[in-house]
Amino acid sequence: MKTTTSATVLVVDDDDAHRGMLRMMLKSWGYTVVEAADGDEAVEAVRKDSFDAVLTDVRMGRTDGISAMKQILSYNPSLPVILMTAYSSVETAVDALRVGAYDYLIKPLDFDALKDTLKKAMAHARLGVENRELRRQLSEENSSPEILGRSPAITSMLAMIQTVAPTEATVLVTGESGTGKELVARALHAQSLRKDAPLITVNCAALAETLLESELFGHEKGAFTGADRHREGRFKQADKGTLFLDEIGEMPFSVQAKLLRALQQGEIQRVGSDKSEHVDVRVIAATNRDLKKEVEERRFREDLYFRLNVISFEVPPLRQRREDIPLLAAHFLARFSARNRKTIKGFSPQCMDMLLHYDWPGNVRELENAVERAVILCTGDTVLGPELPMTISRLSEQDLSRPAEMPSSLAGLPLEEVERLAIEETLRETGDNKSAAARKLGITRATLHKKLRKYEIDSREDGE
Repeated sequence: MKTTTSATVLVVDDDDAHRGMLRMMLKSWGYTVVEAADGDEAVEAVRKDSFDAVLTDVRMGRTDGISAMKQILSYNPSLPVILMTAYSSVETAVDALRVGAYDYLIKPLDFDALKDTLKKAMAHARLGVENRELRRQLSEENSSPEILGRSPAITSMLAMIQTVAPTEATVLVTGESGTGKELVARALHAQSLRKDAPLITVNCAALAETLLESELFGHEKGAFTGADRHREGRFKQADKGTLFLDEIGEMPFSVQAKLLRALQQGEIQRVGSDKSEHVDVRVIAATNRDLKKEVEERRFREDLYFRLNVISFEVPPLRQRREDIPLLAAHFLARFSARNRKTIKGFSPQCMDMLLHYDWPGNVRELENAVERAVILCTGDTVLGPELPMTISRLSEQDLSRPAEMPSSLAGLPLEEVERLAIEETLRETGDNKSAAARKLGITRATLHKKLRKYEIDSREDGE
């Protein structure tokens, strides 16, 4: 059965009969075919036009397939090149894999293998394009290479980062665990005038009181048991740069006083020393605690709180920006698919429903872990549902029947996801009346039924 595709394959072979046979076969599969009789013609064709894959013989008269492939990849490194070779040149073809060939096929060709290899090569190339596009979006659109989202809350926060980053203001970042507070700190540093100096991170919850003081300010040799040498602290290491104090709410009260002095006077004093040193450091602090409450209960210094809270960012939990879930999930899917050398095209509609309806107590970090697990366990080209953690995959029918929040912006969502969301929302508005829904969507009732089956959308048989 012929399949329809817009993909174009460049076939390179100096054997007219073999090239003609390949042309007929590829066209029967729905590909558009462009032909070249040798390597020189192939290189020229790639320079002039766009192709989705190149299928080339190795041994040709004027310019062989290996030489042509090297020139093609130097011009377009992402274009998959598949070699056709006889048994006598298999070793050459294997060597070609090391310099960029996608795969090689042995003549006479196994057409099932050819069809499968072309399909995989193009899927691999598309995944590469999607990964590069995601990186471009992160670096260019968001002006932050790691914060991803288009919800109003994230858009507003990114704009605030651009405003605050070039200043010298101390910043307090608040939010639940897993929301990405450290990413905010990194974005602030990356867009600051200090970006060429270090960003130093200290987890205030990970160290005991004496060790935290030494970690921040350094110590003299012999200052305490185990201090067998002089040590510079993190403040000194961050001089002219940024110091990120994570979990600041866990800092012991005694260390808070010394931190306040460093912030107010720009001076530190190593443990065991009576001399002060000047440092030029911008401080960004983060916490998942309510510091106002900590101040009221006398577990956090009020003066330090106000000194830290010159500018504050509250990173919203994922459940309050569900419209970002499809984009975040796609980002993590591309990352972990590439890392695990898999080609996974996306999530099934039921799986995406689960992701949208789950409350994500662990926020973005939990979503990232869930997608990584799903990629590892996925055996096909689509993440279904059982690959997700049981807390997500076992959501009840009642949980999934409540409407998930519709994205406030559809920009960046896959077209099929937009169509599915539109159909579901229209069915809800019409009380599952399919004739009315079809009219509102501008399609026939038969077409609506086809799309319901395609997206596996559950609805009543008789909603008329």
